[in-house]
Amino acid sequence: MVSHGQPSDPDPAEAALSRITPTVPGWRVESATLAKPSALETALSRAGTSPVIYPMFMTDGWFVQSALRDRLSPADRPVILPPLGVDPDLPGVVARALKAELTRQGWKADETTLMVAAHGSGRSPNSARDTEQFVERLSRLIRFEKIRTGYVEQPPFLPDVTVLCPPKSICLPFFAADGGHVQDDIQDALTACGFSGPCMDPVGLLPGVRGLIVQGISRAALGGI
Repeated sequence: MVSHGQPSDPDPAEAALSRITPTVPGWRVESATLAKPSALETALSRAGTSPVIYPMFMTDGWFVQSALRDRLSPADRPVILPPLGVDPDLPGVVARALKAELTRQGWKADETTLMVAAHGSGRSPNSARDTEQFVERLSRLIRFEKIRTGYVEQPPFLPDVTVLCPPKSICLPFFAADGGHVQDDIQDALTACGFSGPCMDPVGLLPGVRGLIVQGISRAALGGI
């Protein structure tokens, strides 16, 4: 499993990824962040030839297609799986978590606003593309009164969307881990705008996501990537 990590302080993110890395019967599963020097290379050295790589990313963009691939040796014949954020089964897992949250709050979906807080990018359309595809699929599974999407790094920016949310709203961080964007950018926007509803755990930490990862790796063993 590979994630981005935190370049300014790589060890906590490295440890966090290790904690969520699942056990897969019949597989040796390693984890590494791109940000921690030599972590990926060390993990690959233990993996042997033809390693299967699960990108713990929400976007099938530059980090997966370029930054990760540039650090892999073609001689090792690596197999890169689709990242978490584009897994077609992810909306179903998230819908179940949202229904559980609605039950805890005593709210009905069709009377509640969902705000999806995502990363976005000022340089590439890939992040918004994959976020919007996820939101569209999610909207077929659970009928909120309204779903709004706000981004950290592109318009519509998160604070501008947050102020439009009524009291009966849920924030869903479309992130793989509980890093700086979730702890700082999202929380700062929620606090500054007086957001009073619950904020879910980031998507990558929701119940059922580990099962998706195991499912993806197991499919690779059967050649069905």
